[in-house]
Amino acid sequence: MQQWLDLLITQIRQTTPLEWLAVFFGMSEVLLARKNKVWLYPAGIAGSAITIFLLLKAGLYADSALNAYYVGMSIYGWMLWVRRKNAAPVQIAYATKQEWVITILIAFVGWGVIFVLLKYFTDSTVPVWDAWVSSSAWAGTWLLARRRIENWVVLNVSNLFAIPLLFHKHLPLFALLTAFLFIVAIFGYFDWRKLYRQSQLKPQLN
Repeated sequence: MQQWLDLLITQIRQTTPLEWLAVFFGMSEVLLARKNKVWLYPAGIAGSAITIFLLLKAGLYADSALNAYYVGMSIYGWMLWVRRKNAAPVQIAYATKQEWVITILIAFVGWGVIFVLLKYFTDSTVPVWDAWVSSSAWAGTWLLARRRIENWVVLNVSNLFAIPLLFHKHLPLFALLTAFLFIVAIFGYFDWRKLYRQSQLKPQLN
């Protein structure tokens, strides 16, 4: 145990300012998401842009591509949440059956495609794990953009696998950030469920 703790401390000391900045934006994004604030998207775009560069250096190609996907989905989600003045913004709700089908397809078809790309076209040493972390996060991010409560559950599936993967790749700060995101996502799920229930009570009160 002491050996692992010493290794963690050593790796954290070697963490670059750019990594700290990426972590700051990552923490800001998930805390804003928990509070249902649209500013989560600019924070997410900034953090993802920095993370792409850092993960490419670490050889986590799928995770790097995942962050490029985050940028695109952040733009999509930002537009979806704000909408034009005469249209109602997307409201928090549970995912429909059709949305679950799409979510599952993104996760599993995405995993297969990413695995093949990593296995045969890169020098990745963790193609199975890297592919699954990325594809499950893709699915969760899609649900987040559509403001679906279950996004927190799907994202935490990705987080659960990402934590040991990041430690394995000597990215302890990102691993600790992901552990933090895992905990916040649990609270985020219950916060969003509460907001949904409150929104359902409003018409009855009127």
